[in-house]
Amino acid sequence: MSAEADRCPWCAAALAPEPRTAFHVKRCRSCGVGVTRPRPSADDLASAYGPAYRPADGRFLGVTDALLRRTRGALARRIDALAPPGPVLDIGAGDGTLLAALRGRGRDAVGLEREATGPDIRDADVEELDGGWAAIVLWHSLEHLPEPSRVLAAAATRLAPGGVLVVAVPNLDSLQARAFGARWLALDVPRHIVHLPAPALTARLGELGLDVERVSHWRGGQVAFGWLHGMVAALPGHRDLYDALRVPAARLSSQPPNERRAAVALAVLCAPAALSGALLEVAVKRGGSVHVEARRGP
Repeated sequence: MSAEADRCPWCAAALAPEPRTAFHVKRCRSCGVGVTRPRPSADDLASAYGPAYRPADGRFLGVTDALLRRTRGALARRIDALAPPGPVLDIGAGDGTLLAALRGRGRDAVGLEREATGPDIRDADVEELDGGWAAIVLWHSLEHLPEPSRVLAAAATRLAPGGVLVVAVPNLDSLQARAFGARWLALDVPRHIVHLPAPALTARLGELGLDVERVSHWRGGQVAFGWLHGMVAALPGHRDLYDALRVPAARLSSQPPNERRAAVALAVLCAPAALSGALLEVAVKRGGSVHVEARRGP
């Protein structure tokens, strides 16, 4: 296998050459950000984002998709309250759930996604758009981008005066990331290309001239579930709770029904410990994900 040499997608420092082996995460020696190695190719990403990634009829069993819509509604309310009048841009809009919630609050909203699935979702780069956005959202999408630093900088410059940038990412410095290592749910290689410690994100936003107004280790979501998934995976059998909760068309592995039921049963048993872990890491500001709100000056 040929060795690969490239640059850190966060700080652009040269990375040591590495053979094409199984995907894993290494820290950049220059900035300390985690980087998926080897760098995923276009074919790797096309396969990773195949039909099972986001089926048209939803991803999860039971009420989980409805719960996701409810949380996007809460996010839309917060964005509407924070942002000045004007349109909202959602980078990594997925199926458009947040866009629909924003429009329900009277906001014009446009989404960017690698595969456009609706009239308000475009397959485009933020640098192709004009400025003047009241809010720009990167909700668990920055870690997916091949050039996250460039996109973050472009987003910052396209905010209207007083506009707000809302970012949520998995936190590589979280207690659950340390506890579960390669089994941590939010590594999600090769789809997640960059793995950010919370201080790296807030520092970059400051460098871009934005005023960081809020850092939350709870609002970013997936905090308690990250613990649940990791605990179930660490137990004998190493069951995949995340896959067990997905509809058949969205499963990334084949689990017999009894294995899926066992994963859910173990999650119920682990729930008190998982909640305790989530509360602890939020209290010490090392949550499994981090939500940041940063504002452009007037």
